[in-house]
Amino acid sequence: MQIESFAEGGLFAPARIAEILRTTKDEVARTVGLGRDALMRADRVQSPKTQKRLREMVEILNRVEPRFGSALIAYAWYRSEPLPGFSGLTAMQLVRDGQAEAVMDYIDAVDAGVHA
Repeated sequence: MQIESFAEGGLFAPARIAEILRTTKDEVARTVGLGRDALMRADRVQSPKTQKRLREMVEILNRVEPRFGSALIAYAWYRSEPLPGFSGLTAMQLVRDGQAEAVMDYIDAVDAGVHA
């Protein structure tokens, strides 16, 4: 899925993300490690921290979607599949802990044929 599908007015839009992933904005907030207000109040949605967390999740989903064939299955992987070499943590847990770059590096390594 194209990254712009998750955006509206030049920002990542929690309502669009929730709609595409067939979930709620509350669940999206929990998934990226933000409080409920971060995605409910317009001023907080526009904050750099909120946009960064949403962008990180969307970038990760966008990288793995071709492997799984759909955004929904990519989202399920993101939330539930423990990543080798990360003490059994999922991509979601790593993003919530501020380690999105490590997840993207892992995905790039797997795609390059390096076994992590």
